[in-house]
Amino acid sequence: MRGATKTDLPENTSLRHERKIDTMSVSGLPFDDFRVLLRDLPGPDTYALVAAKERNAQLTKPAGSLGRLEEIAMWLAAWSGRAPAVNRPLVAIFAGNHGVTRNGVTPYPSSVTQQMVENFAAGGAAINQICVTHDLGLKIFDLALDYPTGDITCEAALSERDCAATMAFGMEAIAGGTDLLCIGEMGIGNTTIAAAINLALYGGTAEEWTGPGTGSQGDVMERKIAAVKAAVEFHKDHLSDPLEIMRRLGGREIAAMAGAILAARVEKIPVLIDGYVATAAAALLKAANPAALDHCLIGHVSGEPGHMAAVERLGKTPLLALGMRLGEGTGAALAAGIVKAAAACHSGMATFAQAGVDTGAAHH
Repeated sequence: MRGATKTDLPENTSLRHERKIDTMSVSGLPFDDFRVLLRDLPGPDTYALVAAKERNAQLTKPAGSLGRLEEIAMWLAAWSGRAPAVNRPLVAIFAGNHGVTRNGVTPYPSSVTQQMVENFAAGGAAINQICVTHDLGLKIFDLALDYPTGDITCEAALSERDCAATMAFGMEAIAGGTDLLCIGEMGIGNTTIAAAINLALYGGTAEEWTGPGTGSQGDVMERKIAAVKAAVEFHKDHLSDPLEIMRRLGGREIAAMAGAILAARVEKIPVLIDGYVATAAAALLKAANPAALDHCLIGHVSGEPGHMAAVERLGKTPLLALGMRLGEGTGAALAAGIVKAAAACHSGMATFAQAGVDTGAAHH
């Protein structure tokens, strides 16, 4: 990430830039290169998909009997460009703080974001246990937590330059190498941000998109709804462009998640998206290009009231529905276990010929 200011730079990340994805040009506005990237996204690998379908038809099972696991295996082939496999799954959690919290929209102070980042690093959070269970890598990106974004009720969250630089940083989250990327976040106040993004993208009412998040209720919930309304009203003349919505109503973790999803597309890495906030980041990309999330699945539908409506707007079907609303990539990480199983079934099962199984008998 070149030419970034202090407020853009995550301070405690172990990321080493082993591979550069050059998105920043020497001319034009900061968003220009992202607009080109979004316009020219690579499509699926049809050869890999055809090969996977041919193998799937020969496996020792009735056609379609593994249901969605078969669909997932085909999705892996199409978007990785090879036979379905998950050998280096990674959960990437992006943490950011938000100026909107000064409006009393959450029962927790912004300092909890940093405290939870430290908990992740110490192995004490739910996501750590899920990653151990499913043998997933985990990286945490601290996005300048000492410098909250602007208060979206009365100013833009980020300048165009800062937003583009943070997207570029998010693109480098995959620099260490992965073949399945799980996108998650941590940020006190960011369900307020997600609600504002959804209201700006889809309309409706603030009440429809605003849920309890970390436990907002009573007066806190009223202030949260009021903040979402005020933010969208304040920025109403600039909400026709998804990237403008991102910088005005979003936050650093929103921009970084969007960047990571884009980089994964370019690098042929399938993506699992987590909950309400991660889905809001993804939705901005789909609003810019309807095909932008074809390489993504939604890991789960969360307990946040607006999440299912947001997922439906993306035309997706979540893999899990467990009533979770924790964030921190937990739903995507759990879904990674299902994706790993889908790949293992596809690659490890015997064909009818190998097993000496009569194909007619297997389909009754």
